[in-house]
Amino acid sequence: MKFCYDKCTNIIEDPSKSVHLMIRYRSQKQLTLAGFSSPFRTTLDPENRWVKLADLIPWDDLARAYHKSLLSPTQGRPAKDARMVIGAVIIKHKLCLSDEETVQQIQENPYLQFFVGLSRYQTEPPFAPSLFVEIRKRMGQTVFEDFHEAIIGALAKRKPAAKHGKHRQRPDDSSSGGGGSESKLVPPQDVASTPGKEEQSNRGKLILDATVADQAIRYPTDLSLLNEAREFSEKIIDLLYPQTAWTRKPRTYRQKARKAFLAIAKQRRPSRKMIQRGIKQQLQYLRRNLGHIEVMMATWPVGTRVPLPHWLMRRYWVIQHLHDQQWTMYRNNSHRCEDRIVSISQPHVRPIVRGKQHKPVEFGAKLSVSLTDEGLARVDHLRWDAFHEGHDLEAQVEAYHRRYGYYPQVVLGDPSYGSRDNRNYLKKHTIRFAGKPLGRPPVVTDENRDAIEKLKARRREEYLQRIPIEGKFGQGKNGYRLNYIRAKLAATSSAWINSIFLVMNLLILLRIFVFAFKIGRYWFGKWLKAVLGVGREGCFAPLQIFSMRCPVFMISMR
Repeated sequence: MKFCYDKCTNIIEDPSKSVHLMIRYRSQKQLTLAGFSSPFRTTLDPENRWVKLADLIPWDDLARAYHKSLLSPTQGRPAKDARMVIGAVIIKHKLCLSDEETVQQIQENPYLQFFVGLSRYQTEPPFAPSLFVEIRKRMGQTVFEDFHEAIIGALAKRKPAAKHGKHRQRPDDSSSGGGGSESKLVPPQDVASTPGKEEQSNRGKLILDATVADQAIRYPTDLSLLNEAREFSEKIIDLLYPQTAWTRKPRTYRQKARKAFLAIAKQRRPSRKMIQRGIKQQLQYLRRNLGHIEVMMATWPVGTRVPLPHWLMRRYWVIQHLHDQQWTMYRNNSHRCEDRIVSISQPHVRPIVRGKQHKPVEFGAKLSVSLTDEGLARVDHLRWDAFHEGHDLEAQVEAYHRRYGYYPQVVLGDPSYGSRDNRNYLKKHTIRFAGKPLGRPPVVTDENRDAIEKLKARRREEYLQRIPIEGKFGQGKNGYRLNYIRAKLAATSSAWINSIFLVMNLLILLRIFVFAFKIGRYWFGKWLKAVLGVGREGCFAPLQIFSMRCPVFMISMR
């Protein structure tokens, strides 16, 4: 369905028909800083960071992508303005705020109210904080894909035309694996034998890597998980017993079970034998409670509703599966099982062994991320199970081709991406893989010694070019809490993670625009200085009239 924007706050499907839809949106071209009504005597500063960012964001394109997630544009309650929804998500993750604090900040700050699209300052909250949950459920991977496409389009409009020298290949950096003596040292599986027209059209570089976005859960241990499951089973018994005809409440031994758990949990370094004994005790208590619950639920016939809230019924299903897993591991004296549960409230979270020194096991979603030479990062795949990131290379390269219309010239990745299948695929599309070639190293002789040293130096330089994606992960985890995802569901956690990458990409858009503005102002100053003369310093005062909100000046500088 194609939407077009009219002058009012609604979107109409056909310009010739005045159909009142439930989607409300005001075009960004109608919202200006001068038209923002404020009760304060002072006007808003056009150099404020939120004003600058609001001018750069392609709100209309983001609104079209967001409206696709709505179930029906003609039925139901009128939806909130798309700019308000998307702007609130950006504010939340830009400032690392909670849902409640984000709404309060928007309510108190006039700059944030202008950023979310309000035409005047208001003292009432724009919406309830609980709306963030519905927003995260609604914004799936497809919506963020469209957001990424909109940012790429905005970047192409804002960024000056790329010079021919930017993508020009160096003599030792061609997509055929190098020229001169170095080309003899590169194995045939890494490069194409003869460069063609498709090779010449390859541009840019694609950096690939994977990371884990940790969930905000308690560090799981078998003993603590069983104790938590036992407490949930006791709560279920407390709620079901009054609804039955039983004259005597089943015994749960909750006080003894609690004391047994604390006797081990309070130990600084409990022995393995003590932990195993505690696990066995908690398993026995939990098995006894689950038996009581099963008998009590037989009171209600099949198909009738059990008087338990949905969230507690879901916990009941999880703790049964948790008991089976823990009992199997206890009998086999092991610590591994398929789809191991590490959180009762978030059963979709899995332990992912990364082998890092400071954190050998991480608990969260594993991300397969690609980074372009412009600095735009994209979450290509998000899974809760451990996977080999090298298998995603082909899909990531094809996604790059769909977005830009050409393949990258070089792919940078760690050795896990350098499998033989991946190298054959890159060779088919005349893409060079910046990594160590497969097979035995060449024999060093006096004739090829210099070429081998140059090839090693080149691989070392390309290895250092992978640093930006590590910095992107560090920016997300240290600056935007990518390592502390507080959403509870798998879908909302995915939206939380993608929102963080959306904010980082928008900052890239702002940085490129500010850099282009400074370059344009520098050359304009030199031209004005040459025209008016060196001695007339007072003539440079008019330079102050140019601000970040002057797109005509930027167009003239391109």
